[in-house]
Amino acid sequence: MLVVYCHPCADSFVAAVKDAALSGLAKAGHAVRIVDLYGDGFEPAMSAEERRRYHDAGVNEAPVADHVAHLKWAEALLFIYPTWWYNLPAMLKGWLDRAFVPHVAFVMPTATQGIRGNLRNIRRIDVVTTCGASWHVSKLMGEPGRRTLTRGLRAICHPFCRTSYTALYKMDTVSPERRTRYLAEVSARCARIR
Repeated sequence: MLVVYCHPCADSFVAAVKDAALSGLAKAGHAVRIVDLYGDGFEPAMSAEERRRYHDAGVNEAPVADHVAHLKWAEALLFIYPTWWYNLPAMLKGWLDRAFVPHVAFVMPTATQGIRGNLRNIRRIDVVTTCGASWHVSKLMGEPGRRTLTRGLRAICHPFCRTSYTALYKMDTVSPERRTRYLAEVSARCARIR
């Protein structure tokens, strides 16, 4: 399981969510690798030179070689992040832009064939997030972050890739008891991942 964690503050509630998830994964006996985007100092902005070589097989992997190796290793992905402005944090979106390179993550479309996924080793995508907005407002806005990960990313993984999405809505106004229950829910869900 590759855990992709994205939050700038080590003392945040999302950090507690990560700890709860890792506890559940440990109970389930998963081999885990963690990518801590802020903690690792990941650079989300693609350079001009990187963009110019984006389509060059092998060369395009060099700037993100460690991340590509994680993607090739993983059988499942678990994303843990705060939903900001109804979407993924810029840091996480930058990781998707840079790490999921052509010839590794997918085959570029041609005039006669659409895009084809190459990450057939990934059979599961789980998302755990917090949202300041309510469930109703999040749905009204279309939850673009959720769609990116559970639809867009899923399309380049194993054809039978399963997805799950768990969110704590109204994050800024829920009670401490509700936050505690959410941490227990996250741990229990992760312990059930097979």
